[in-house]
Amino acid sequence: MKHHTYGQEFFITTQVDKFIAWARSNSVWPYPFGTACCGIELMSVMGPKYDLSRFGAEVVRFSPKQSDLLLVAGTITEKMVPIIKRVYDQMAEPKWVLSMGACASSGGFYRAYHVVQGIDREIPVDVYVPGCPPTPEAVIDGIMQLQNKIRKERNELERNS
Repeated sequence: MKHHTYGQEFFITTQVDKFIAWARSNSVWPYPFGTACCGIELMSVMGPKYDLSRFGAEVVRFSPKQSDLLLVAGTITEKMVPIIKRVYDQMAEPKWVLSMGACASSGGFYRAYHVVQGIDREIPVDVYVPGCPPTPEAVIDGIMQLQNKIRKERNELERNS
């Protein structure tokens, strides 16, 4: 992005694609699918101390049709799979998934028939946040990784077309 000054006028020039990628990455609307301890930890990330809204994710939606980021936080059982798939399918494109915690990412310490051993077996995951439960700083780092991925995806799409 370049700044130009001509007389009393001020201009900013950039490519439209880069601007769209920047805007999209800084305005994700999360849909929290919180279970167990990670769901509780996610609440602190959205609270005033850690303030996830600083990263453009303040508009938490409880309708998948109004969301573009699915935050899967916690243990997912086999009975939850059809619901989480339905939620994911109802989200408009483009959409992303953040897997928060050991249980959502790999089943955690639950090695049982009723616990999904990683949600990436059921829906695509863009970012994994490790921990049991992850710290708020780790979740914020995951959001920042997703923002970088969104910016790069948009730029790569434009280069390939």
